[in-house]
Amino acid sequence: MLDKEIFEINIKNISSKEEALTYLSDKLIEKGIVKESYKEAILNREKVFPTGLQFEKYGIAIPHTDVEHVNKEQIAVMTLENPVSFYQMGTNDVEVSVKVIFMLALKEAHSQLTILQQLIEILQDKEIMEKLMNMDEYTTSKEVKELLAIKNIK
Repeated sequence: MLDKEIFEINIKNISSKEEALTYLSDKLIEKGIVKESYKEAILNREKVFPTGLQFEKYGIAIPHTDVEHVNKEQIAVMTLENPVSFYQMGTNDVEVSVKVIFMLALKEAHSQLTILQQLIEILQDKEIMEKLMNMDEYTTSKEVKELLAIKNIK
C-alpha cells in the first residue's frame, strides 16, 4: 500500500481542501497509480461525502473515491504546514481543521474496511500522530514508512 512512497510532508502554500486534494491527486496521477479521472472524482465526492475527522487534539481527512478511477492500490500521506478546513464526515456544516491527509486509492471496495481499520489504529495513537504532524520537509520516506508500519500499514 505504500510502495510508491507518496509522502508529502509539511507542504506550504495550501489554503483550501480543494488545493490539498488537487495537489495530492496530481502526485498519484503522476506516478500512474490513478487515472486522470481520479482528481475530479475525489473533489466531487468530497463535496457530497465529507471525509474530515476530529480527534481530541487534531483533525485529519481520509479522502477516497470509486475503484474505477484507480490503477493500483496506494495510500498517499500529506501533512500541511497550516491546516485547512474540511467538513466532518457525515455532515455538511461542521468544520474540521485538518493538518494530515491520508488519501486512499483502492482497487477493491471490500479492501476499504481493512485499510480504514488500520488507519483508525494510527489515528487513535496520539504518539504516532504527534510524530507525523511534527515531521518536516527533511523527513525521509523511510521515516514515514517506519512510523506507519508500527500499525501494519506497509
